Formats: sequence, C-alpha cells, structure tokens
Amino acid sequence: MSKDWALILGASSGFGSKTAVELAKLGMNVFGVHLDRRQTMPMVEQIRSDIEAQGAEVAFFNVNAADADRRREVLDVVEERGARVRVMLHSLAFGTLKDFVPEDGSGGITKPQMDMTLDVMAHSLVYWTQDLVARGLFAEDARIYAMTSSGSTRVIRGYGAVSAAKAALESHCRQLAYELMPKKITVNAIRAGVTDTPALRKIPGSDRLMEQARTRNPGGRLTTPEDVARAIAALCAPGTVWMTGNVIGVDGGEDITG
Repeated sequence: MSKDWALILGASSGFGSKTAVELAKLGMNVFGVHLDRRQTMPMVEQIRSDIEAQGAEVAFFNVNAADADRRREVLDVVEERGARVRVMLHSLAFGTLKDFVPEDGSGGITKPQMDMTLDVMAHSLVYWTQDLVARGLFAEDARIYAMTSSGSTRVIRGYGAVSAAKAALESHCRQLAYELMPKKITVNAIRAGVTDTPALRKIPGSDRLMEQARTRNPGGRLTTPEDVARAIAALCAPGTVWMTGNVIGVDGGEDITG
C-alpha cells in the first residue's frame, strides 16, 4: 500500500488520530485535517511523529474541514502530489450541545447552531466525497468510513443536534454507498461504543454515560479509540469490497444490551 494515502478528517485526537497511526502501520501515507489552537498543537505534533515512525509520509492541515475554500486548498495539495486516497475517514466532532427547549425557560438551540452542527458532523461528508470523486482522487477499491454513535437513535440530554447529525450521517452513508458502488468505492458508518474521548467529555453527564457503559458492556470496559482504529484497518482488506451501506458496531456488544 506504499502509494496509497489515507485522508483523515478530524486527525488530531480520538478515533481520527489512532486510525491515522493504524493505517500508517499498513503502509499508507496520511493526509490529516484538523482544527487546533496553539495549546493543543504539541499533541498534533506527537501524532505526526507517531505516523512518521511507521515509515509513512504525512501532511497535516490545520483548517476548518467544513469550509469549502479550505477543502479546495487541501485537495489542491492532494492533487499536486499525485496522491490517490485509498481510505477516507470522517471523524469530525464539533457541534452544539444544548437542549431544544430548556427546562429553565432560557433560550434553546438556535438555527445557526443547528445548521452548523449538521453541516460539520454530517453534510461535510457528502461535500468531501463529491470533490474527491470529481477530481478523480480516489484510488481503485477505495473505502469511506464515517464515525457515528448510538446517539443516532437514542435520546441524551443536550445531544439533540448531534443526534440529528449522526442520523443524517448514517443516511448519507447509505446514499453514497448506493451511488458509489459502480465506482467500486464502499461507504460504511462505524458505530463506536462509548469511548473516553475529548468529544465525549463535552457532553453533559459524560461521567454517568461512561459508568453506565462499563456496567452494561459484556466486555466489562469502555470502547477505546484503538479498538476502532484496528477495526477500520481490518475492514480495509480486499475481501471486504462487498460490504457497503452498513452501520458497523465496534463496541464489544454494548449496543445489544440496550
């Protein structure tokens, strides 16, 4: 896979960072898109070093992945380098965590907040895919993965906009899978179990969510980013070309316990 590249949207933490390193172990080079301030850049540099330690090339872009102009700039670089994207992972976790109708009578979520959440966490998958296809930047037998959660079908206080985004994301994966199968590009959503990530800790009551998950998970622990990264790497094998349009659970059986 030495000529293949992975494009990771949300590469600086959580599922994106661990998947970038895992795919580098397979011999893939990595384009990483992330949005970080100065205080978190040392973590980004460590991830870059971890990828390079696998003998892979790496190019990171500190930009807003939902901005059309920035998307164009990133893909200009991909095209200029003559790279072909074998795997794209959509792992963008940036949205508004707010009740629709707060009990205290304060203002609920606004239209700009709702629109932003769905645009970043769902619709951007479609726009990146459209541009990569239009430019001919996908490798043959390419894979697209998008990170969803059980929140796509369940209610969590303050999670409404993100829940809507995850449901939309899964729908987008099905539609893209249908349209891209003739091009031999597969599209699947990955439903991780409850995982201790920076994104999870922003959810109100995240400590309680983690404790509940530990209690009900048959494996007796939380899912880890490494669990998900290894699963995605395994799903990149040639024999999985007929798997598309699915929501694939990587959760140790957590979801089946309700």
